[in-house]
Amino acid sequence: MFQKTSFTTLIVGVFVVYVLHTCWVMYGIVYTKPCENPKFENCLKPYLAGKTRLQLSIYTALRPNADGGHTLIHKEEDFDVESKFERIVNVSLPKKTRKNGTLYAMVFVHQAGISPWQDPRQVHLVTQLTTYMIPKALEVSLISGEEAPKPEQLKRKTTTGGDSAVDRPVSHWRSRLTLNVVSEDFVFDRDFLPSDVHRYLKVFQNGKKMVYLPLLFVDELSNRVKDLMEINSTSIELPLTISYDTISLGKLRFWIHMQDAVYSLQQFGFTEKDADEIKGIFVDTNLYLLALTFFVAAFHLLFDFLAFKNDISFWKQKKSMVGMSSKAVLWRCFSTIVIFMYLFDEQTSLLVLIPAGIGSLIEVWKVKKAFKIQIIWKGVRPTFIFGKSDESERRTEEYDTLAMKYLSYLLYPMCIGGAVYALVFLRYKSWYSWIINSLVNGVYAFGFLFMLPQLFVNYKFKSVAHLPWKAFMYKAFNTFIDDIFAFIITMPTSHRLACFRDDVVFLVYLYQRWLYPVDKTRMNEYGLSYDEEEKPKGKAHED
Repeated sequence: MFQKTSFTTLIVGVFVVYVLHTCWVMYGIVYTKPCENPKFENCLKPYLAGKTRLQLSIYTALRPNADGGHTLIHKEEDFDVESKFERIVNVSLPKKTRKNGTLYAMVFVHQAGISPWQDPRQVHLVTQLTTYMIPKALEVSLISGEEAPKPEQLKRKTTTGGDSAVDRPVSHWRSRLTLNVVSEDFVFDRDFLPSDVHRYLKVFQNGKKMVYLPLLFVDELSNRVKDLMEINSTSIELPLTISYDTISLGKLRFWIHMQDAVYSLQQFGFTEKDADEIKGIFVDTNLYLLALTFFVAAFHLLFDFLAFKNDISFWKQKKSMVGMSSKAVLWRCFSTIVIFMYLFDEQTSLLVLIPAGIGSLIEVWKVKKAFKIQIIWKGVRPTFIFGKSDESERRTEEYDTLAMKYLSYLLYPMCIGGAVYALVFLRYKSWYSWIINSLVNGVYAFGFLFMLPQLFVNYKFKSVAHLPWKAFMYKAFNTFIDDIFAFIITMPTSHRLACFRDDVVFLVYLYQRWLYPVDKTRMNEYGLSYDEEEKPKGKAHED
């Protein structure tokens, strides 16, 4: 009665539903229903429509409720909501803050000429100017032993009396404070008041009208790790950049949801560094590119899953390595393990580290299949048995070895030269860090060269039927998606160039697929030919 639905079709269907649901949720976030009849009693009118003279005042305090005193650090006496500005002020740090303590900023928008502490129609928000984070380890020259610490690292070493404090979180100064006020004269309907805006809304009665005070917002997403400055006992004054700009109601609601999401991740144990990687997605791009990024990332995830599914299916059924470069399989395994160790050494976010670890395990499994390795356990000691290759597989290995021989003339001198240069002129935390960095630089810089032996094997066999083309095409789509990310997301130049470098190799693969057309005797992706599949049927017919 019901036709059998493939797993791929089911996944694509779930993906389409997910994208449509995401679009609906995003529309609900950025769109707010206005009050249709401004004279209606349920309407909330903006206080800014009265053109009242306002003042912006910013205080610092050791506690969020200002118990124990507060200090005025900046004020804008003629605060124009429509005019953006940026100010740099020097903030004096109390002794408790310098001794690994905290400091808060209290931001007030109130009537001009009146103290915010006496103005009943003021709005204010409290935010932290400090955060706790483990400082970066000192890096030294491995040859001379010479240290090259940053100024704050040098101060830490002299004041703490040793390196034991490196493993302990210390207070860091957030050098940026980004403020926003909704400038549009939007009239809310109390029956359709968004819950995310509700906590920022302060209302008072003005005759028969209900008026809401300015919507003040502190942009926590703009607090990046790169702007943090370590605090120690000698940090008497530190600079603070105060930035102000207007914000639309739709963007305000979206930003509130994103800040809540980042805060929730931090409550689940994500560090400041982990959260910073997520913040970068929102801060480094505008809203239109951000929306494009969401959709592109969704398709990237879909193609990643389909490529993973087809790749596993291909290798699970593969019994012969005819036409396949075993050296390329071994290199992919080595490179993914090196990248995983590098990410682990750099204390990268778990969002990146866990997928890299899973990918490394899959590549190890592929090596086991490619070299026909069997593991026999004798107690706790494993014994490895390698399978034998037939004549066609040995011919493939000869072509593969020949390609690697030519490749080694270029690859090894460049990798060794790069490692020696880094050892002499750069500084690292340890010898292990130098080894991992040298290996990962070789992987990133010359990794695409290990795709070339497979091209050479294809050329010798005049066939590409032995390749997992379904998984390959999904990966190719992701390569083009990475090209889009290279334009809209901040990333190292070497990684950006690597995205376009892989495109060239991909186009050569496509050219080979066109050059070697399908024929009845050509092997398919599982190492079998059409004629071989037909032989049993023909023999049965003769009998």
